Amino acid sequence: MSVEATVQKYYQKVLQRNPGEPEFHQAVHEVLDSLRYVLAKDPFYAEQGLLDRMTEPERQIIFRVPWVDDAGNVQVNRGFRVQFNSALGPYKGGLRFHPSVNLGIIKFLGFEQIFKNSLTGLPIGGGKGGSDFDPKGKSDREIMAFCQSFMTELHRHIGEYRDVPAGDIGVGGREIGFLFGQYRRMANQHESGVLTGKGLTWGGSLVRTEATGYGTVYFTQEMMKEHKERLDGARVVVSGSGNVAVYAIQKAQELGATVVAFSDSSGYVHTPDGVDVALLKEVKEVKRERVSDYARQVDGATFHENGNIWEVECDVALPCATQNELDGESARTLADNGCKYVAEGANMPSTAEAIEVFRKRNIRFAPGKAANAGGVSTSALEMQQNASRDSWSFEYTDKRLQGIMRNIFQNCSNTAAEYGQEGDYIIGANIAGFKKVADAMLAQGII
Repeated sequence: MSVEATVQKYYQKVLQRNPGEPEFHQAVHEVLDSLRYVLAKDPFYAEQGLLDRMTEPERQIIFRVPWVDDAGNVQVNRGFRVQFNSALGPYKGGLRFHPSVNLGIIKFLGFEQIFKNSLTGLPIGGGKGGSDFDPKGKSDREIMAFCQSFMTELHRHIGEYRDVPAGDIGVGGREIGFLFGQYRRMANQHESGVLTGKGLTWGGSLVRTEATGYGTVYFTQEMMKEHKERLDGARVVVSGSGNVAVYAIQKAQELGATVVAFSDSSGYVHTPDGVDVALLKEVKEVKRERVSDYARQVDGATFHENGNIWEVECDVALPCATQNELDGESARTLADNGCKYVAEGANMPSTAEAIEVFRKRNIRFAPGKAANAGGVSTSALEMQQNASRDSWSFEYTDKRLQGIMRNIFQNCSNTAAEYGQEGDYIIGANIAGFKKVADAMLAQGII
């Protein structure tokens, strides 16, 4: 059987076994497409049912989450935890609280997490979880009630040597605090390594809040260096205005770039003179307002309701909002406007069509599993500090993060070149991430 036929066979099997999960199908297709080069050179990676095992989670947990709202009404949500692959270490991956959450999205995120965590070089496996609960518009008491109910079920499935969740969309420091408090109560011990993203006074790590956004920019900087260009002086567009976006904006501007646009679900703000990061943090993190409120307070900033942020001219685009936010048409617009680099701060924000446009138009593209690995890398550093009962300085932790992102970039670049696909960081990331996990799985037997 040819390599193409082998890859297609595995993909068709995934489609048949996982109907109605388009995001998961998309993530698997992207990885399998890259593995054609591996199977052609090292066909033994198709043996022992390896690809079947890697695309099937080790465990999928779905549970009911009942809680009482402020009006005294009982509400019921659905909770998920997909423990996808533990060949390299305990499952590691965030919890997402958002109405769009379903099993297929959690599986796509967990599958991506396998390779992302592998690329960090740290001993962590891949998993993901969450709920269709929407924290927006809820009181602190309601969020606490939900988190306590969610953890009452989840606590039996996690642990510092088993599965270590973190935050994601809808799960920040407030939610992690409520979740950890309930875990501590249920487990009857202060097991600080069971969750990451904790508060600094009770086991958290400096830089963790900033890490995903910072790491995306560090990766972008390395990508530009390889092509003899600099971030200093570049015009950057950042979609989103959540945690990842805010700190990507901050780091990009610290390194000399001008961030000319950012967004939320209501539209985007054009900021030709750059972003006042302190004001943006106040608007989004303290007041929890929309980006339009930022625009009203800054001279020269304009809000475009329901506009397409990818129409803003830039040299670098950093999609940091959510999956499939950047489609083929938007990719063509970016190319027409002179964009040269795209790095994903979110998980799979670019559609397959968009990625094909980037390749055809010679836009250098960094996939999320590589470019946004800074968050989980620093989560693993938090686990190290918890295990040693230690606390590192901001400067030391940031230096570790920079080194990890530099190593991820070099690994992606070198692996792409090794398989004859120089400059294709998608192929490099997928193959490098896959081979480390695959070698561990083959060494550990058929389990």
